[in-house]
Amino acid sequence: MKLYGMHLTLWLQIAAALQLAIALLNLFLARLLNWKEEMARMPLLLREVFQVHAWFISITLTIFAVLTWRFADEFAGGAVPVCRWLAAGIGIFWAIRTLLQLAYYSSSHWRGRPGRTAIHIGLLLLYGGFAAVYFWSACRGAGGGP
Repeated sequence: MKLYGMHLTLWLQIAAALQLAIALLNLFLARLLNWKEEMARMPLLLREVFQVHAWFISITLTIFAVLTWRFADEFAGGAVPVCRWLAAGIGIFWAIRTLLQLAYYSSSHWRGRPGRTAIHIGLLLLYGGFAAVYFWSACRGAGGGP
């Protein structure tokens, strides 16, 4: 099945590559956002929890990326039930992340700041796009068409 002239397999590979990029960026998030001073002021336990969560999010996204890349044809084909279930699970992960981007983060972080607003909107589109691609894949074998 094609969407805008591209096969689902290619969309899945794009999602995989972007998830791997996010996983790598996530490891350097504190440095990229210049949070060194803020992190130093955190209690040790909070700082450690932040760092452990950053690693585990990166590991999770790397697993999503590698599995998606390796089994993109199987994900796209819809014939392998475990791939449909995994696609649905990853789609739910990204749908929740999209909702959190909308509902949890205070608009004070980007309101009136064009650059940050663009990043916020870009992340919404990226995370929502991931959810859409994975849900598209999950529905393929459940009456989702050829």
